[in-house]
Order: sequence, then C-alpha cells, then structure tokens
Amino acid sequence: MDKKKMTELYRTMVRIRMVEERIAAEYKYDEIKTPIHLSIGQEAVAAGVCTHLKKDDYLFGTHRSHAQYLAKGGDLKKMIAELYLRRTGCSHGRGGSMHLAAPEVGILGTSAIVGGDIPLGTGTALASRLKKDGKVTAVFFGDGAADEGTFHESLGFAALKNLPVLYVCENNHYAINSRENRRHRNLNIAQWAQGYGIPSRKINGNDVVEVSKNAEKAIGLCRKGEGPVFLECGTYRWKGHIGTVDDVGDGFRSREEYDYWLSKCPIRWYREYLESIGLWDDASEKALREQISAEIQDAFLFAKASPKPSPDELMDYVYAS
Repeated sequence: MDKKKMTELYRTMVRIRMVEERIAAEYKYDEIKTPIHLSIGQEAVAAGVCTHLKKDDYLFGTHRSHAQYLAKGGDLKKMIAELYLRRTGCSHGRGGSMHLAAPEVGILGTSAIVGGDIPLGTGTALASRLKKDGKVTAVFFGDGAADEGTFHESLGFAALKNLPVLYVCENNHYAINSRENRRHRNLNIAQWAQGYGIPSRKINGNDVVEVSKNAEKAIGLCRKGEGPVFLECGTYRWKGHIGTVDDVGDGFRSREEYDYWLSKCPIRWYREYLESIGLWDDASEKALREQISAEIQDAFLFAKASPKPSPDELMDYVYAS
C-alpha cells in the first residue's frame, strides 16, 4: 500500500473516533435532540472500504453511519449541525443522526430501518449497470440485517443481474442486545452470500490493512462488471446499541467479553504497526490530534450557532400528505 494512503487510513480512523467521543461528551447536555448510535471500536471497516471508493460512487448506511459519512467525505460541520437538528445540517435538520445524506460525495442516505438500505443500494447498482456509468455502490449493514427478508431478496437479485455492488456486513455480534449465536445457527454470514453465487469473504474487521486489501479487490471486481461482492467484517462496538452507555454488567455483555474486544482496538493496533515500520511517531500523533480537535471544535460551534428550521418550513421537502 502507498505510504501516504497508509497514514491517511490512520487519520480517518482517529478522526472518526474523536468525533464520536466528542458527540458522546456533548450528549449529556441534551442539546442534541436526535438519538445517536455510536460506532466507537468499528472504525477500521469504514476507513478500509471508503478509501477505495471514488467521490461519485454511491454509499448507503444504517442508523449507525457516522463513520461511513466521514470516511466517504461528508462535511463534518453539516453532520454535527444535523445532530442538533439545525437548518444547516446535511439533511436540513429533518433527519438527525440516523438519516445522514451527502449526495455531493455519493452518500444518498442512511436508513433507520434495519436492512432498509440494502434494497436501495441494490437499486442504484442496477441503475449504474443500465446506464453503464462505471459507478460502484457500497452498502453497509449489521449482522441483524441478515435476518431480514430484504437481505436475501437483494442478494439474490444482485447476483442474478451481476450488479456492481459491494455488500459490507459490519458483524459486531449483536442486534440491539441479542447475541448472534442466539439468532443464527451458522455463524458465517458470508457463507449465506456464497449460497447466492456471490464471491464472499469473512475477514477481521478490526485490521484496517486486511479490510483495505479485500475492499480494493472487491471494488475492482465490481468496477469490471464482476460484482456483486460480499465482505463480512468481524468487529465490535464499545458502546451500547443506542446512546452513550456501554451496557456492560447489566445482563447484556460480560466484562470479560468487553475487555477482550477493548484489547483489540483497531486504532491502537494500527498505530503500533505504523510505528514499527517508521511511518508514525509521538510528534505525528500530537499534531494529528491537535488538528482534528480544532476541526471538531469549529464544527460544534458552527452547529450551535446555526438556525433551527422555522414553523413555516414544516411542509418543505414533503412530497405526499
């Protein structure tokens, strides 16, 4: 991998982590009115995939899509303003955390409906195939979405039509608080995709190098007309399903399990790797964090100073009633 791209991957992951940590810190003040779903601990998946997407490639995400939005190039100020439901938000203050959009960089939307983004992304891939525009669609979803009918219907259709779509399952082993092994007998979702004739791999989603290599190959296949491709990325969210709690010791997750996954921090591992090959040091870390901290501070100041939608705008962007 190119050295510049290797350090950029690290920057992307650290930026995602720092943004979400700031969101978590601000949430207690109750000015952020939208529910939030944090992906702290899962940063390597979004960074490793999105580094190989072009600006006009399409991306669809879920209720937990801050990471994908930032990794694909979404505007941070607009994202934070959206969390505060301000007019300057990326969805004009009407979507909140679960409905981020940035069409200017190919993010056509994220959906709070579990599995709801899968058929949407399959649809844009069909459009790209018909138009022959060379675009690839990346669809991110969790292991819980694999329980939905839309998952199977979309994969079957995409395989039949050879669509240029990369399905990215962020398997964090939980659907809300229900463990994967209590929902699935076969703990290999990638094999389900293989059953539809889709090239599929189950990989370590906390290893950004592994994610990046597999995503580069998968996106290349899609761009050559050899899609769809499926990646199941094993990872773990440090926070609970919603909000800022970690739900450890409350009957949901054991301390032993939680501490194990904290020891597998994708950012710490990658920093140590970059240091071992001479691409990173303490001075680089300090400069990076200072730069990102200043950017985040500007974004929150922008959001808090932005106007709220007025009552006379209530019916704007409403196309049916």
